[in-house]
Amino acid sequence: MNMMTHNTENTLRSAPPRNAGVHALARGLGFFSLALGLAELAMPRRMARMAEMGEMPDRPELPSSQTLVRAYGLREVGVGAGLLTTADPEPWVWGRVAGDLLDIATVALAPRRRTLFGHGGGSRAGTLVAMVAITALDVYCAEGLRRERMARQARPHDWSRRSGFPEGAQAASGAASDFEVPADFRTPELLRPWGHGGKASR
Repeated sequence: MNMMTHNTENTLRSAPPRNAGVHALARGLGFFSLALGLAELAMPRRMARMAEMGEMPDRPELPSSQTLVRAYGLREVGVGAGLLTTADPEPWVWGRVAGDLLDIATVALAPRRRTLFGHGGGSRAGTLVAMVAITALDVYCAEGLRRERMARQARPHDWSRRSGFPEGAQAASGAASDFEVPADFRTPELLRPWGHGGKASR
């Protein structure tokens, strides 16, 4: 028992602590998602203009840039709320990573916005650089949370204070021999199997 307790104490000391920095970063990303989502919902036209996202008049079946910005705003608000209310932020941060990749593809493939003076109203290259930087931050946070989870799962359980035989196996032998089954726990007599002598056994 002393050896088990000693090994358990070593295991508890060597187990990695909760990464407060990564959890604080995840919470900060939650606030960022909420702020960005509300901005996209309130100012979709301006946000699309900042990324130089134009329209495709020859493809009316496709959603407009403002519609896309609003939809992505709803996604950001949902992810932000999840990050700020959950006890396990890892899946929500990975959700942000997936959303980041979708945002980058949307901005990169969208037609450029045209004005009377040519392209203008924003910087697509600057927007893409900012998106890549945010994606890298999200991946760093998600990876930190994943490593913390894997280390926690690999940590052995502490069984040092548990024993099914506190006084030894010999003392436990026959300890319940005088146990009387309560009447309401017994099988009704009509349902009991018939034993020797024609009587139902208990």
